[in-house]
Amino acid sequence: MSLPDQLYNMKFAEYFESIRKMYLIDEKFRGICDNYCDNIVNGENYRKKKEKNFLKEQECEILSKELEEEILFYIVRNG
Repeated sequence: MSLPDQLYNMKFAEYFESIRKMYLIDEKFRGICDNYCDNIVNGENYRKKKEKNFLKEQECEILSKELEEEILFYIVRNG
């Protein structure tokens, strides 16, 4: 059983050897670590979705403004 990638970070660097040993032999500690890793992954996924949604929102706003101008132009030209 290997350590999850999320445990390889600067915050835990000085405790890496202890973390590795405890993760392998202590089920409760492994559970805490696994919950931590799951939370990190979920946070990254939500951040990516937020960025993606922000870009979609920006695209919609730009398109709405272009369509507003097109509507007004059409009214002036054909009204």
